[in-house]
Amino acid sequence: MTDDLVRNLLGALRDRGVRNNIRAMPMSAETERVRSSQDKQAPRYDRDIALFERILFGGGRAWVCAQAQGKVLELASGTARNLPFYPPEVELTGVELSPQMLAIGRSRVDELGRTADLRLGDVQELDFPDESFDTVTCTLGFCTIPDARRAAGEAFRVLPRGGTLLMLEHVRSPMSTVRGAQRLLDPLAVHFAADHLLREPLDYVPDVGFVVDEVQRSKWGIVERLRAHKSA
Repeated sequence: MTDDLVRNLLGALRDRGVRNNIRAMPMSAETERVRSSQDKQAPRYDRDIALFERILFGGGRAWVCAQAQGKVLELASGTARNLPFYPPEVELTGVELSPQMLAIGRSRVDELGRTADLRLGDVQELDFPDESFDTVTCTLGFCTIPDARRAAGEAFRVLPRGGTLLMLEHVRSPMSTVRGAQRLLDPLAVHFAADHLLREPLDYVPDVGFVVDEVQRSKWGIVERLRAHKSA
């Protein structure tokens, strides 16, 4: 972490209104804020996330993508870092909010010689019919989606009965000391990177109708792999 970033974070900590101001913003405005933040991050995203993948997320992308089958919808597809891990036979569609992230993702599709339909869109309001995909995936995306519950509901809608949801996320730790540090840093991460450190998919995934089949936790409980299916 650079000295400038540390100073920015500490300065933001002194601004006790940061979290409340963000929560008070209309959802459409927050979505635009997230889009702008991700556009700015896009040129350095692959370089920055690679470090966290080595330290925290290990084979998480491969775990998610290897289980995907049939027509696959990837939420918050970003720069298409998941693309090499999907089985070649899947029919992949990706939705990404940031035009800059999407442009890098489309370039990666061309570079790898893969076939994927990557689209600009808002995963909180998917432009697809009900029950139009067999699998929905998302890796490190629900932490930045303004309304995670709404996006999970959209994932549920576009899956048929028995369809699969696969996720990799950083989440709220069950360990009190780790969770305390996350609670301290959360308003800063939200303010500077639109990244929520205290979210937990188990808070909302079952509520929208999914049945959770498998949960794996690692790295002091802050990394979660989740597999669920759409109930009747």
